[in-house]
Amino acid sequence: MAETPIIELRDIVRSFPAGDEVVQILRGVNLTIRRGEMVAIIGQSGSGKSTLMNILGGLDSASSGSYRFAGREVSELDADELATLRRDHFGFIFQRYHLLGGLTATENVAMPAVYVGTPPDERQARAEQLLARLGLGERLAHRPRQLSGGQQQRVSIARALMNGGEVILADEPTGALDSRSGQDVLQILQELHAQGHTVILVTHDSKVAAQAERIIEIRDGEIVSDAPNPARVALDVPEVAPTGLHHSRQAQALLGRWQEAFTMALRALLANRMRSLLTMLGIIIGIASVVTIMALGEGMEKQVLDNFSGLGTSNIDIRPGTGPGDDKAASIKTLREKDLRALEAEPYVAAVTPLTQIGARVRYQNIDVNAAVQGVAPAYFTLRDQRFKAGVPFSNDDVRRQAQVAVISESTRAKLFGSADGIGQIILLGKIPVQVIGVAEAKSSGFMSSDSLDVWLPYSTAASRLFGQLHFNLITVQVKPGLPVKAAEQAIISRIRLEHGQQDFYTRTMEDLMKSFESTANSIKLFLTMIGVISLVVGGIGVMNIMLVSVTERTHEIGIRMAVGARQGDIRSQFLIEAVLVCLLGAAIGIGLSGALALLVNMLVKDFQMVLSFSTISIAVLCASGIGMVFGFLPARRAAQLAPIEALARE
Repeated sequence: MAETPIIELRDIVRSFPAGDEVVQILRGVNLTIRRGEMVAIIGQSGSGKSTLMNILGGLDSASSGSYRFAGREVSELDADELATLRRDHFGFIFQRYHLLGGLTATENVAMPAVYVGTPPDERQARAEQLLARLGLGERLAHRPRQLSGGQQQRVSIARALMNGGEVILADEPTGALDSRSGQDVLQILQELHAQGHTVILVTHDSKVAAQAERIIEIRDGEIVSDAPNPARVALDVPEVAPTGLHHSRQAQALLGRWQEAFTMALRALLANRMRSLLTMLGIIIGIASVVTIMALGEGMEKQVLDNFSGLGTSNIDIRPGTGPGDDKAASIKTLREKDLRALEAEPYVAAVTPLTQIGARVRYQNIDVNAAVQGVAPAYFTLRDQRFKAGVPFSNDDVRRQAQVAVISESTRAKLFGSADGIGQIILLGKIPVQVIGVAEAKSSGFMSSDSLDVWLPYSTAASRLFGQLHFNLITVQVKPGLPVKAAEQAIISRIRLEHGQQDFYTRTMEDLMKSFESTANSIKLFLTMIGVISLVVGGIGVMNIMLVSVTERTHEIGIRMAVGARQGDIRSQFLIEAVLVCLLGAAIGIGLSGALALLVNMLVKDFQMVLSFSTISIAVLCASGIGMVFGFLPARRAAQLAPIEALARE
């Protein structure tokens, strides 16, 4: 049974549109090449020989006809399968070398193995071995611009052999070299042929073609002769075609390709630092805005929630009326001392205090100010977690005796007594004299300013001697620790309804107020965050524009990578990772700026702290990644869809 040819062409036609006409470059080409042959395809410029080579190597596709590689119909392969064919079976040697200027000789040679998924150490070792074999052992770390033309071509040959190079396609391999370097390259090709590689030379030079054992002449897109070279003797072909490095498992291959994509993306950013920074600018502004807004919002929320906690999260207020804003609440006078006594007897109650309040003139000697005078129980100071700067609070015995004693705020003390503590002094509330027995420490919250003028009296004293009313404006109950506040609230409602015979009151817990505030704060934060997101979107558009420019500038690089086996997914990943990396670096700078601002604010502002939480940073990173993926997709897709032969033609 005859051996299956490695390459078999039947009636291959390749045509290109030219305005309103169609130009045929190849006209019904028929060709068979067997394993281990060294074939020269010769012809003048424009004869179609380079087009034929591009079709053979899977860089271009025929308009019609059949191309079978090792018995498999190539026209049935999709883009990724063609990339696999190039990667696993072909090695390209180009006239203009097609090396990546940013990579060393070793990295250029190792590139095809990246797309196989070969581990880094193994592909590094093989690349160095191939370069040493070709006389470049001392040029491993040199970049293309540091090498002569002959040395660059040797790097190109080593790259062609990296994955085995079962079929070597050499397009004018000596065209850009001096005669000595050209002879060296031809000698290397002869050696590869002797080792079992199938070598296809494409040239217009008859002297180069004379190195082959078979010469095919093409003219005007047609093969005009195909004959053995009598000057060369066909070699015995080894039974097993040469192979390169082993293929890694799918997971390893995927990881290797992603690592390479990340490395190349990082190099591309570093190679254009100023452009990269300008690209990031919109992302930096957007992320800094979002993070700063969220840090301010969380700081505000924390401050207010701390204020709520200072008022007692287990406290329940009982007020007259049906709810906040009830116009009839002022006429309801049913909250009285019997309710106070009933609540004190409940087992779930830790403390209870009433509150009545009026504004009154407070005088001491020749000083006269207006202050808020409140009638409360001694438990009030416990419920409000109120500390004392001087003196003591009044007692239950003072309430029972309707004692004319008072506790004043720090601001009131400063107004009336200056630097003195005022303890033991007599002040007038209207016309009622009271003795100062305590000074409450200044306490700032969203509900009581630290500089407000306050005076607290026993509620019995306030009712009988100052207010002239027996009902309370408010009763506050503190639930014992560990007991559910909502259950206690329902019990209080039932108890007071029983006392009143109806429900002419309503209750309010700190938990309700906190939930209401959190809902409002979240709405405000969401609105402000959306403003920052607009900056992010604008920045994302900038990233997309720059990436589209980058694709255009690096089209040649894309073509080289496709020629050595990069699939569409590999190219797409590289540019997508680059876009995400730009956004993440921008996010890092933006977060850093926000952190610096938060530190400055927290140092300069005493009563407010910006909170830069882990969740805020995580959201910023996720937003940046999302922007990079969304706005990087179009450039990445455009890069991946480039035709290899068209990309290679761009310099």
